Amino acid sequence: MIRLLRPTDASLYRAIRLEALATHPEAFGSTFEREREKPLAWFEERLAISDVFGAFISDELVGIAGFHREDGAKTAHKAVLWGMYVRPQARKSGTGRRLVDAVAAHAATRVEQLLLAVVSENEAAVRLYSAAGFVEYGRGVKALKQDGRYYDEILMVLFFDGSDPTQPR
Repeated sequence: MIRLLRPTDASLYRAIRLEALATHPEAFGSTFEREREKPLAWFEERLAISDVFGAFISDELVGIAGFHREDGAKTAHKAVLWGMYVRPQARKSGTGRRLVDAVAAHAATRVEQLLLAVVSENEAAVRLYSAAGFVEYGRGVKALKQDGRYYDEILMVLFFDGSDPTQPR
């Protein structure tokens, strides 16, 4: 089951978010060290003001993905899929695709395009996003730095009007 997380889910969200940051520090803009110091109220507030989807198997939260709409007058037509993580036991089960599809369906009624950035070395995630209809439109060179090592990010977009960002205008 996929559903929006509520502030009452904060302890579940905190646990999976910290797991994601600890096990894949190269994949996220934030860090385990930064977020583990945050009180539960910080995670409650984050869920109150953000659209974060959770994937559940039975009562266990096994995946998360966030949606954030840009708020500028000239950028409100765009949103970002962020913080995607699926626990190892739920990978290759379709959970990741269901999360991406849920965020995309949510976004399609609110914005014209959904953007994301994925570490270029995360080939499974790149395949997942491509299969869901996202296309690469650029690359962030040395976008993240973890333990002295740089990581490039692939920038991807899903247009809800069917246009192709790889074609000239």
